[in-house]
Amino acid sequence: MSRTVRIGCASAFWGDTSTAAGQLVEGGRLDYLVFDYLAEITMSLLAGARMKDPRAGYATDFVEVLSPLLPEISRQNIRVVSNAGGINPKACAAALQAACDQAGVALKIAVLLGDDLQPQFPQLSGRGIHEMFSGAPLPALCVSTNAYLGAPGIVEALRLGADIVITGRVVDSAVVSAALVHEFGWSWHDYDKLAQAALAGHLIECGAHCTGGNFTDWREVPDYEHIGFPIVEVSADSQFILSKPEGSGGLITALTVGEQLLYEIGDPQAYLLPDVVCDFTQVKLQQQGKNAVRVHGAKGLPPTAHYKVSATYPDGFRCTASCLIAGIDAVAKAQRVSQAIIAKTAEMFSLRGWAPYSEVNIELLGSEATYGPHGRRQDSREVVIKLAVRHPDKQALVLFSREIAQAATGMAPGLTGIVGGRPTVYPLIRLFSFLIEKSACQLDIDLAGQRHVCALPELDQLDPAALPVPFEPPRAEGRADASVALVKLAVARSGDKGNHSNIGVMAREPQFLPWIAEALTPAVIVDWMSHVLDPVHGRVERWYLPGTHSLNFLLENALGGGGVASLRIDPQGKAFAQQLLDIQIPVPQSIADLVN
Repeated sequence: MSRTVRIGCASAFWGDTSTAAGQLVEGGRLDYLVFDYLAEITMSLLAGARMKDPRAGYATDFVEVLSPLLPEISRQNIRVVSNAGGINPKACAAALQAACDQAGVALKIAVLLGDDLQPQFPQLSGRGIHEMFSGAPLPALCVSTNAYLGAPGIVEALRLGADIVITGRVVDSAVVSAALVHEFGWSWHDYDKLAQAALAGHLIECGAHCTGGNFTDWREVPDYEHIGFPIVEVSADSQFILSKPEGSGGLITALTVGEQLLYEIGDPQAYLLPDVVCDFTQVKLQQQGKNAVRVHGAKGLPPTAHYKVSATYPDGFRCTASCLIAGIDAVAKAQRVSQAIIAKTAEMFSLRGWAPYSEVNIELLGSEATYGPHGRRQDSREVVIKLAVRHPDKQALVLFSREIAQAATGMAPGLTGIVGGRPTVYPLIRLFSFLIEKSACQLDIDLAGQRHVCALPELDQLDPAALPVPFEPPRAEGRADASVALVKLAVARSGDKGNHSNIGVMAREPQFLPWIAEALTPAVIVDWMSHVLDPVHGRVERWYLPGTHSLNFLLENALGGGGVASLRIDPQGKAFAQQLLDIQIPVPQSIADLVN
């Protein structure tokens, strides 16, 4: 039997469950254990933490979760790779080394350096850099500037003998693809294998997202309490089976995996990573018994000569307050009260000579506020008023936070008080993304106090003409004389990339796809999601993935700034797919009868 490599992912984000690592170490029969912590919103949070404490800026969960498992990890010879270093990877490594010392476990810890471009910021500011989406110039002050590195530095650290590799900002899938390149000795020119490796990383980087978590058909998923975390078992030809520990909860089917395949991607024929440009349109998902799916068919092309860089910068202050209002006409009362609070405090700002609010966002939770004009609950008798505001002056928002309480005695009846007490004022940290030549990053590996320089491999030049031509979905044949909700025909998932969101839609059966594609044009999505799209810069693109009978939609400038910069209740577009699943799709009566 040919050799395989088993890799389990124990974290999808900073704050994920502490039980996953133990589950995988005890029942996963792993070669590698990986952790992913660094969503774009997390980099903003870590930057804010380091502003307060120079020793902070890494995912402390990593050390806390790993510490009690160190003896067993050592016994099983499981190697660990994680981007837990955030914007302070050396501090993360020092904390983990202390834990190893306390446990009496001798594990070699390597730190990958080179993603942090903040020391070069004065030079960067003179290069005429512009934001890759909006075209805005580089801010005068950034608190963090990190390039998305690829897998070569991690591969070199493993080659040097590291048992644990801690990185700063790398692309999420690199923690998996690096292990596979190292174990199988793949060339950096084996683009199809690199694309498959990247896909394996992409599918498990969000933990339980592919094992039944966040799944459209949530009623079918057993035992959320003990949901299994994913394992990929990869062979030297790059095909792999996705599974979970025996006896764990959750569900693995082509649909649960397909939702994650579509999650947070743009063009599926040109998914840009530092080591390979991936084409996922021909990927096939085949059930291999209970809770196991075989994955193959990803294709690759040479990568570009650039890294994506995410910088964060302060942009004033923000404050969010929530209060419950109940009783007859709760929605109307909530509208009146929220507008009155904003009007009163704005007037107080003016009297003090302060600037007006930079931004105000009012959402009435319980009135289906996230659905915009598609909301149906204007008769609700219980609503949470969510007031989120932004201002350049912290003092103004401190005043705002104090003035809300007066509404309980001086405005409409039924206001029960501020949820969680008087709200806190926070700095608003905004994301700024741009491209930079890979040569601008010097990769170094710190292992046992020794620095090792890591050179990037020489790669082929990407020919833009080699990028595949987008597929057109098949045309629907026959007459549509009925209609059903999209959820009857497809599963869907949505997520974020900066200020953009994607909605991936996967047909439950191949014959449903033509009718879905005919109904869900970009123009229809613009209309249905107009309440979230920027009125000037918002737009929608659509792609077809024939291998999985799927469509992917990219909603540009749809998140109100995205991440911690957005004042919305859904700053990452996580509920967008749920809204779209309500839309009616014209279909033949025969299909309506089949799904109803």
